[in-house]
Amino acid sequence: MIQQATFLFISGAEIALILFIVVMVFGADKIPDIARGLGKGMRSLKDATNDIKHEINKSAESHGIDTEVTTGISDELKKVKDDLDNFTGSVKRKF
Repeated sequence: MIQQATFLFISGAEIALILFIVVMVFGADKIPDIARGLGKGMRSLKDATNDIKHEINKSAESHGIDTEVTTGISDELKKVKDDLDNFTGSVKRKF
């Protein structure tokens, strides 16, 4: 039985409660500063991971290692998933 996954298993009421608690603890005037800081932190983390990926790919190419292997594997996995979805499409129950 396959069911759709929800976003971190959190419902709308739970998100509203979390937001209410955040407003009560930090105050409405501090929330934009907190969000801005989180955004900058996430951006710097993304930039750092992209730099690491670039360095790994550059090093692999300079040593003659094929970095396109994962593309073929991803394509094959997608084909298998599509075939499985086509096969189980008539068997799935709607809840």
